[in-house]
Amino acid sequence: MKEEILNKINQYERIIIHRHVRPDPDALGSQGGLAAIIKASFPEKEVYAVGEEDDSLIFLNKMDTVEDEMYRGSLVIICDTANSPRVSDTRYTLGETVIKIDHHPNEDPYGDLVWVDTAASSTSEMIMDFYLFGADKGLELNSNSARLLYAGIIGDTGRFLYSNTTEKTHRYAAMLIETGFAPSEIHENLYKISEKLVRLNGYVLQHFSIVDECVGYIHLTEETLQKYDASASEASLLVNSFSHVEGLLAWVFFVDEPDQIRVRLRSKGPVVNKIAAKFNGGGHPRASGATVYTNEETQSVLSELRKACIEYKTK
Repeated sequence: MKEEILNKINQYERIIIHRHVRPDPDALGSQGGLAAIIKASFPEKEVYAVGEEDDSLIFLNKMDTVEDEMYRGSLVIICDTANSPRVSDTRYTLGETVIKIDHHPNEDPYGDLVWVDTAASSTSEMIMDFYLFGADKGLELNSNSARLLYAGIIGDTGRFLYSNTTEKTHRYAAMLIETGFAPSEIHENLYKISEKLVRLNGYVLQHFSIVDECVGYIHLTEETLQKYDASASEASLLVNSFSHVEGLLAWVFFVDEPDQIRVRLRSKGPVVNKIAAKFNGGGHPRASGATVYTNEETQSVLSELRKACIEYKTK
């Protein structure tokens, strides 16, 4: 599959790279890292990265402006996006050929070429795999692409703390650092936190609830977000605030947005991506996102999560 993808990249003069909505470091890292590798390797090609931007992550990579007609005859690559409805910028369908590169379970195999590796810690790790495959075939890795891939890897491994971290993950991180960027800059920017979020985190720690002695949850309303002057994206960063509470198996953050409710599901064992799939979402077995529109639906999500945890405890 890596050879087929490289052949497609060689074939096209214009390449437009997408990723999922509400980008996280791996989405931006894999998208931007791949774009930077292609630009360095094929300076004559037009390479663009598109999608909405997140103010807290704009230090990683800024998006390009692409007109509709530029998709005609172009290669489109979509990184780190399990389900087609979650692709940021639906114009990806205007491309001539679409490639999916992802490490989530392949429940929606959209695209003309699909490369999915659920054993990878991150899609950024997969892009490093792709670079190493093509290193003797013209692919080049510079410090800019390396810093982006490193950001994606530490983002999806929780700074190498999550169980998806492997020996290969550490080996790739070391290889990326050898290109000369400063890892401290990535860590400082990814994990800095504003005073308002510290105070909102205090609110979360005081007001989260636990049911069935194993499921944690909190609903951050629009009123609460306004009180702390925090956006839904900023509030979602606090999803692991109470994750270390003894006995907790899974937890969910509900965060109000103007026209919907953002859902963040996390787990220490119970499978949550199947729950997310029922509510306009998806993701990993232990870390997923979804979208609901009413308080009644939040209760349905919580009910599904409680059921999953109870079943997990009785296995």
